[in-house]
Amino acid sequence: MLSPVITVSIFQKQPAPEAFSAGEVIFEEGQSGDSMYGILEGEVEIVVNGKVVETIEQGEVFGAGILVGIKNRNYTAIAKVDTKLGFLDQEGFLFAVQETPMFAIQVMKSYSERLSRLQRLV
Repeated sequence: MLSPVITVSIFQKQPAPEAFSAGEVIFEEGQSGDSMYGILEGEVEIVVNGKVVETIEQGEVFGAGILVGIKNRNYTAIAKVDTKLGFLDQEGFLFAVQETPMFAIQVMKSYSERLSRLQRLV
């Protein structure tokens, strides 16, 4: 697997990282989207039905389902602390995978694990 340092470096190459204040909603369950996110700094809470089910940290990715055919977000993401996020749209994701093929494996693993946890809650 890739280290968080490599993941952060992939997202740092992307233009204009976004900053979110503690408590700020990044996206909400049911919203459409066109980007996945990588945490450059901070922490993000994953919330389902108003309950925090996971807290993810620097070097982790989230929101990848949008890039693999999921039409709407299946959870809410909220900045737990002041957080800086990089993002990849479909084109950026494909480029990152070409540059670092193991990145695709990391994203699939993260997505699969998160989906499994969410399904157990439903």
